[in-house]
Amino acid sequence: MTDLLDLTAELVDIPSVSKDEEAITSWIEARLREQAPWLEVTRLGNNLVARTNLDRGLRVMVAGHTDTVPVNDNADARIDGDTLFGLGSCDMKGGLAVALDLATSIEEPALDVTFLFYECEEIALEFNGLRKLLRERPDLLACDAAILGEPTGGLVEAGCQGTLRASLTAAGERAHTARPWMGRNAIHRLGPVIAALAAYEERRPVLNDCEFREALQAVGVKGGVAGNVVPDAVDLLINHRFAPDRTTDEAIEHVRDLVCGALDGGFDESAGDRFEVLDAAAPAPPDLDHPVLAALVTASGQPPRAKLGWTDVSFFAAAGIPATNFGPGDPTLAHTKDERVERADLERVRAALSKLLVGGIAAG
Repeated sequence: MTDLLDLTAELVDIPSVSKDEEAITSWIEARLREQAPWLEVTRLGNNLVARTNLDRGLRVMVAGHTDTVPVNDNADARIDGDTLFGLGSCDMKGGLAVALDLATSIEEPALDVTFLFYECEEIALEFNGLRKLLRERPDLLACDAAILGEPTGGLVEAGCQGTLRASLTAAGERAHTARPWMGRNAIHRLGPVIAALAAYEERRPVLNDCEFREALQAVGVKGGVAGNVVPDAVDLLINHRFAPDRTTDEAIEHVRDLVCGALDGGFDESAGDRFEVLDAAAPAPPDLDHPVLAALVTASGQPPRAKLGWTDVSFFAAAGIPATNFGPGDPTLAHTKDERVERADLERVRAALSKLLVGGIAAG
């Protein structure tokens, strides 16, 4: 039986910062072609799809991204007992190792399976491998349900919250700081807005027995002219994480009403005030009623919880495909210098996925 910690370490030792994924994709491809001849393997750029074609009636996709965030003095894999440290060990080469082991060891699953290894999840959506596949080979994405191996600590994390970034520009009028009454301080106008954000009471809707928890934060302020000048403009950057019972448009309207309504002196576009949405990504509902995902929850042996961050579950939801997050690793360690994954976590996730793939939806 494959040592999942060692396999994850091998993957960690192949550098794969976003846009540098040729080597890891080629390594995975070679292993699949050598050890899983029963799979139909297709490569499109640095995206790899390996499929069974057994006419099982239901097809599940097990997917994971091959890229990592930039190195933070943690490039090399280091095993200490049953813990593996290293860049991507948690997010998400542990999940890749589990998927690769399943792909090369289960020749005749009860469900048809598509194993997907895709590029550039950690950067802008325009580079995301899922989008490339959708444009060029949408047939390779066809499935009844999808499981993303994002780190979840071995729990099913259902759906995902949406995210949006917006900027509020408050206008003012320059003046000498010795005579500030002759101008209008744009930065001071943000005072009530900052207070409203600090006092924000987040919604906690419960969907499919999973409690989501919204958040609204000021994440950047840019303004000022000189040490003796009253500023005539300031930009406030805002991030909002919103639950999947709201549409993206509803979330935008909610943020706009709150911050523009709180601006000192009122929001006045004719005077130079601006509210702009910089980017937004839609949420995804839990969808745990689908028999494949319901069977996964049972196989995991633990109750599900909501995914508070954003993941590519949203991509599948937009395509009408029920999807969830399920993988090894503590999600709070993702992108940190001390990123790591535990052997027990890897083995627990592999056992649950193996139970699903071998036993099918009746395995639950």
